[in-house]
Amino acid sequence: MAILFNQNTKVFTLQTKNSAYQMKMIDYGVLIHLYYGKRLEDCDLSYLIQRSDRGFCGNPYEMQHDRTFSLDYFPQEYSCFGIGDYRSDAVRVINGDGSNAVDYRFSSYRIEPGKYRLEGMPSMYGEEGETLVITMKDQSTGMELELYYGVFEQDDVITRAARIVNGTGDKVYVDRAMSLCLDFMRADLDWIHFYGKHAMEREFERSPLQHGRQAIGSVRGASSHQHNPFVILCGKETGEDWGECWGISLVYSGGFYAEAEVDQFNQTRLIMGISPDNFLWQLEPGEAFQTPECLMIYTDKGLTQLSHQYHRAVFNHIIRGKWKEEPRPVLINNWEATYFQFTGDKLLSIAREAKELGIDMLVLDDGWFGKRNSDNSGLGDWQVNEKKLGGSLRELAEKINGMGLKFGLWFEPEMISEDSILYAKHPDWAIRIPGRPANIGRSQLVLDFSREEVVDGIQEMVFSVLDEANIEYVKWDFNRSITNLYSSALPPERQGEVAHRYVLGLYRFLENFVNRYPNILLEGCSGGGGRFDLGMLYYSPQIWCSDDTDAVERLKIQYGTSFGYPISAVGSHVSACPNHQTFRKTPFETRATVAMAGSFGYELDLNALTPEEKEAVKRQVKEYKAHYQLIQRGDYYRLTSPYGKCRAAAWSFVSPDRRECLFCAVITQLQANPDGVIVKLKGLNPQGRYRLEGTEEIYSGSALMYGGVLLPIPREEYESYRYYFKEEEQPEA
Repeated sequence: MAILFNQNTKVFTLQTKNSAYQMKMIDYGVLIHLYYGKRLEDCDLSYLIQRSDRGFCGNPYEMQHDRTFSLDYFPQEYSCFGIGDYRSDAVRVINGDGSNAVDYRFSSYRIEPGKYRLEGMPSMYGEEGETLVITMKDQSTGMELELYYGVFEQDDVITRAARIVNGTGDKVYVDRAMSLCLDFMRADLDWIHFYGKHAMEREFERSPLQHGRQAIGSVRGASSHQHNPFVILCGKETGEDWGECWGISLVYSGGFYAEAEVDQFNQTRLIMGISPDNFLWQLEPGEAFQTPECLMIYTDKGLTQLSHQYHRAVFNHIIRGKWKEEPRPVLINNWEATYFQFTGDKLLSIAREAKELGIDMLVLDDGWFGKRNSDNSGLGDWQVNEKKLGGSLRELAEKINGMGLKFGLWFEPEMISEDSILYAKHPDWAIRIPGRPANIGRSQLVLDFSREEVVDGIQEMVFSVLDEANIEYVKWDFNRSITNLYSSALPPERQGEVAHRYVLGLYRFLENFVNRYPNILLEGCSGGGGRFDLGMLYYSPQIWCSDDTDAVERLKIQYGTSFGYPISAVGSHVSACPNHQTFRKTPFETRATVAMAGSFGYELDLNALTPEEKEAVKRQVKEYKAHYQLIQRGDYYRLTSPYGKCRAAAWSFVSPDRRECLFCAVITQLQANPDGVIVKLKGLNPQGRYRLEGTEEIYSGSALMYGGVLLPIPREEYESYRYYFKEEEQPEA
């Protein structure tokens, strides 16, 4: 059993292979949190709580003159607003009488085989998991709370979610509903999060927690380029290879909130869930509100081990479908090759070249539909522009398939242009506040996916296109943030539900998509990495990592992404030089080195390449396919940091049996009369003998790990290196 309940001590202990999570029901049904850390056996850690009379810390009425019992300093399992805990709260409600206090106390529990599922929202799946549901009740009002815990023992994963039930006879409003509250009886922790902007997402930032509150989040209607719904708490001493760390990731694609607070008694509280801004959910008697899921992983072996566990958990229990296991095609996307200025003949010329170079798929990006020759019009008119293509989409796909290539297509289903047939017919389908000028982004508005008829209408158009031709890949884009939040389908008192209802509408559409087209490879995108989260990975096994295709900037973007997301999820392409975003010039091989750390492809005009570059493409594609399983399923090691002092950014992929290693490095700084750059490998068999591919050189695993690899003196700026090592078979004794 991974979930234990001791009837005598009233302690719940959730055990994974290497971690444990503990909570306890104490006096009057108060549920306190005791521990989350290294695995321990059945015990009661409540002796660690220092009970005393602490000034200005109130006491529950039932305790009467016992001033040593206070919710203001006890670690809480799910903190409530308005009942004496002045720290960050996980839940707030507005009761029928206008008061906003809720006091959840233990009512019952149940343990079930298999992992719970959330209706209408993504969550980890797997029958090997176990579920604990704890029911809490507010005795004064009848409000109920169900706390969900999923345990994947072998994967070292614990999940959290909450369900708020209106058990009163009145209408109530949920003002805040976090998925998780996690208390630590310590303050000596660092906080790692991943901030950014469009075209520079998920930058690594680590800072010490201080007294008070530190928070990140998004109110943009998507998880956003600015912050990612994944954070790490860790010890001061924690590094890549040692130390305690806790990863917390929200399985959600909309606005979110994550906050860490260090209180007056040097305790730390982390909460995470749906953004409370623009959120107010009405519950009639008997109705319930379900929060998204949080995924938690603990290790005492450092950040690399945390990442490995996240990579395996996400791959095994979030990503679904055919393309989870099947090798994904190497593709060429026409966007940076042509932008909107293409014809059917131009696309076919790129396809012919792609076939010659060993590429598997041509993807037609924006501009194939309606009146769409710029980004000022046409969104929502999902009808093929046959004049521009020189024929039907079916005919184009058949010609490309006839060359031996797959064919893929770009959509932006959630958006609408004012200059479109759809907007002229259904202006109320757009999100905008009546009587107020709209705020536009990229000359477009957002469709109101909180409304079923809007989702159904767009879905019908998109599916009609997909049914017309043999389309084997779809890129699903989302190119602006949501603002002017309002739905004409909801009354004034329910406008606080629009943002979350939008996400639920999106998930319904995506679920219908993957069920109807199980063989289509779906790639998520939001101006690149603006919706790179576990919610989207539940539907799309890969996400375009960033609109920034500059190989040097991608070093930081992909470095930050690697902490919580598997390499197989990272969409990464070789683009033109000078780069279209930064105008930087980088070697062709360096662009390939960086792009191979993901789902590999190209984003340029193949016809414009030199003969030497075309030969390089052939070699790169062949090399990537040869190492596909190693890159996609091997253990990923961050060997140096692009933020550090080393003059090279380096990483490696090591096979699970430790017999293969692909080492990659990019020189980030040139130096006159340079000293040597040595990078130590990780994850090899110390006693193994590894041959460097293409040479007769053999190194011991211990030499490569403890001595390292000496990089050559670079001959040009941003030179890169790819070394493949394979363990030699040992002769029998």
